[in-house]
Amino acid sequence: MASPAAPMAQEQIPDAVASLATAHNLGEHRETFLPQRMGTGRMIGLVVFMLLGLACFVLPGLMFVWMLMQSPNLSRKQAAKRIHLFEHGLLVADHSGPTDAFRWDSLTALQQITRKYANGVYVGTTYLYTLFKQDGSSVKLTNFYADPERWGGAIQHEITRAQLPHVMTLLEQGGTVRFGDIAMTRSGISTAKRGAVQWSEIQKIEIKDGTVFLAKAGKMLSWSNTPVAKIPNFFLFLAVVDHLRG
Repeated sequence: MASPAAPMAQEQIPDAVASLATAHNLGEHRETFLPQRMGTGRMIGLVVFMLLGLACFVLPGLMFVWMLMQSPNLSRKQAAKRIHLFEHGLLVADHSGPTDAFRWDSLTALQQITRKYANGVYVGTTYLYTLFKQDGSSVKLTNFYADPERWGGAIQHEITRAQLPHVMTLLEQGGTVRFGDIAMTRSGISTAKRGAVQWSEIQKIEIKDGTVFLAKAGKMLSWSNTPVAKIPNFFLFLAVVDHLRG
């Protein structure tokens, strides 16, 4: 079991990080998240499997050696990685310094949160956030970092806070807003496969097992279903839907 590292909310950020944050007008530093270190039990388990693998089969043993050496517990490069959250955006950094900067008002994020089971028993959750810049380049953040439910939720909430006013203004002016294959206007919602329906025809919106289901009035089957992992800025999407249906 992993041993979560506490976020460094009070630690002073490096000068290089502060300089890049200033260059992108990211505002006040809010919080920093560190890599998630392996717990003692998992470390011991990997060492045991490594020794058994080296004794019996060289390749499996070498695989466990590599896993150990790449863990934040033993690798300085891995341990130096950071997610820095700011008032108006975030920075990603490694041992060489900050590598990527994003602003909440222009960031697009895809999230994929997967609950895993083995023989019906819950064994853990994996987190994958893919962050896109306006030029199309991207960075992937996973539960390699501690507290993914916190920094992932913070990213989605801040995107919503920064972008919702502009999105609603665009809709009020008669524009169309797109979230992947889903397009929305003040009057209705449409997808490439299902066509368009008025908001008054949507009876229910349900999120289940990582999928968004839209139920049309008078229909037993859902009118549309879209995986959350394919809906950019998912929290913003939900906020817009809530405003337009309200």
